[in-house]
Amino acid sequence: MQGTTRKTIRLSCLGSNCSSRLTQSSFNRGFRAIASKMSRADAEKHIQRNPHPDFKKVEASRKPWAKELEWDIKQTVKPDWAYGDGANNLKGLKIPHVEIDPYEEGRPAVFNYKLLISGIIPRPIGFISTRSADGSSTNLAPFSYFQVINHDPPLFTVGYAGGFDNAKDSLRNLNESKECTINIISEHFIEAANATSINAPYGASEWSLSGLTPAPCKTVKASRVKESIFSIEGKLESTKEFESRATPGKKTGVLAIIEGTRFWVREDAINEDKNLIDPAILKPMSRLGGITYGRTTEGIEIPRPDWAETVENNEEAKKLVKHKVDGQ
Repeated sequence: MQGTTRKTIRLSCLGSNCSSRLTQSSFNRGFRAIASKMSRADAEKHIQRNPHPDFKKVEASRKPWAKELEWDIKQTVKPDWAYGDGANNLKGLKIPHVEIDPYEEGRPAVFNYKLLISGIIPRPIGFISTRSADGSSTNLAPFSYFQVINHDPPLFTVGYAGGFDNAKDSLRNLNESKECTINIISEHFIEAANATSINAPYGASEWSLSGLTPAPCKTVKASRVKESIFSIEGKLESTKEFESRATPGKKTGVLAIIEGTRFWVREDAINEDKNLIDPAILKPMSRLGGITYGRTTEGIEIPRPDWAETVENNEEAKKLVKHKVDGQ
């Protein structure tokens, strides 16, 4: 019901008599009041991430999982590409782009969310394990607002939707205990990992629902996922809370920076120097838009070009060098 009310308020403000019936400030106050009362379950229904009324029926109509697919490295699209060649397909240059103002009047914030998660793909998934400060409860959940940002020290970012006043269980535990584990999701437990995204009440552990196996750590009390081929123990370095631009006063997200304190890699996936993980063993899963995941089965290799070797010693390439190109 809260989601329906929120929609009604938004649509009424778009009416022809908006200025006389509802000022922007009163609209924002009303919207914040509704948003603050909206539970995470209501918020998920409002997003309408799942486009299929009967998902199992749709899934049954699809081809089964392709077990025969294995990691394979292919050639690039154009192995003989040279400086100045540009894109391999120029047809797209004839198709115009649509300009989108993220704060345009009448545009719900959820539209930006759906746009971004469908366009910034594939995204790595941080499978975050936490426990409360007193150890009475644990949490396990996947996050695709996740990335490694530094190696010395090893630093990782995790983005949480919502502020501290409506913190997800993972953020609540992380902020209290200051530690966690980050686990990488592989093909062989994708269903179990997805199950942990359930909107369980605080104190109900996703571990038992998923059937995944907790393993002990050395530098943190939170468990790592034993099924994960690559796991990281981490300590909370800092957090930053963000406020909505469209709805001032509403806290919409928290960025957590986590420092890695220990790595765990399954022995059949790591090389002798302990510095490379085999993607053929890792078989990582990624996040796409909506409820879609991606699997990594193909790759290409392209060496990073060296200026002295490929430009200074290449007369044709040197002719292309400018301070900026036409149109900039």
